[in-house]
Amino acid sequence: MLSSMLAIILLASSATRMLAHEIRPAIADVSVQGNQVSIDILLTLETLVAGLDVSELEDTNASPLAERYDALRALDPKALRAAFDKAWPDIRGGIHILAGDKRLTPDVTALEIPPTGDLELPRESRLSLVADLPPDATPVIFGWDGAYGPIVVRQILEDGDGYSGYLTKGDLSAPMPRSESARQPWLKAFTSYIVIGFEHIIPKGLDHILFVLGLFFFSLKMRPLLLQITAFTVAHTVSLALATLGIVQIPASIVEPLIAASIVYVAVENIMLNDLRPWRPAVVFGFGLLHGLGFAAVLGEIGLDPGRFATNLIGFNVGVELGQLTVIAAAWLAVGFWFGKKPWYQAVIARPASLAIAIVGGYWFIERVFL
Repeated sequence: MLSSMLAIILLASSATRMLAHEIRPAIADVSVQGNQVSIDILLTLETLVAGLDVSELEDTNASPLAERYDALRALDPKALRAAFDKAWPDIRGGIHILAGDKRLTPDVTALEIPPTGDLELPRESRLSLVADLPPDATPVIFGWDGAYGPIVVRQILEDGDGYSGYLTKGDLSAPMPRSESARQPWLKAFTSYIVIGFEHIIPKGLDHILFVLGLFFFSLKMRPLLLQITAFTVAHTVSLALATLGIVQIPASIVEPLIAASIVYVAVENIMLNDLRPWRPAVVFGFGLLHGLGFAAVLGEIGLDPGRFATNLIGFNVGVELGQLTVIAAAWLAVGFWFGKKPWYQAVIARPASLAIAIVGGYWFIERVFL
């Protein structure tokens, strides 16, 4: 269907513009030393200064304050810092630092704001806070209002032990002791990483979604689809584990263009081939290794609790798989169930959709290499 093809092209071609408006989790590194707690937060500062409630948003365009957010993104660092200083008393009220039952008041020690740069790309600032602790051994609890969005809280000690929690909807961290690392209940940690993995596919992983759709549109027969999905799953599971362990390290400047190229390849083969050839699962396996490295970049930003490395890694991978299966199920319900047995399915739906996917993947490849 021409409308389906145009929908894929329009949706994917807007992905770069959507990046600037994507709600990304902040990352907070907590350090407790003596009678002070220091917190460094990597965040999209403009959402806090604009006063956006992003708790239920996927991108800032859906907020009634979207124009104010966009105006702040265009400011230079000095002007944005002035806007932040004005809004700080209100922002501070939504940052929760507790020592036992005592609420602590943080002060700003540093704020690093990058130059304005490309407005189509997100700008991540670094906010450094410090608060005085009471002279006792009470552990530290940290979090912020749900309106500020999701946040990853990490406490890493010198011996390599650590804690990592993914907080949403105003949740607070586990109590972080002053002399050792906190521990999150394993089931809560496991499920939180499932959520992170799922969200990396839906709604944030448009390139991975298009690759999975490329596998889907090759054939609705169970054997070709199962062979491809299995090869892809095994491959990205292996490379995700190796990259997270630090055994394999490839720069994103290489991985991201190759992921775009993988989208083009599977889509073009969909147009040119009618039957599953022996090399197709092997090629999909190779591309799966690349996508696994892309998944690893997400975990690299968030971090894994060293004490529950395997549990969290498995949880993230489960989330990714659930996201991929959701994409396939949605595609089957949208077109496969209704039109899959029609004699014109390949010519009218599968091949035009694959052409649209190839066009988008080709654009992304050029953008990631040359632009």
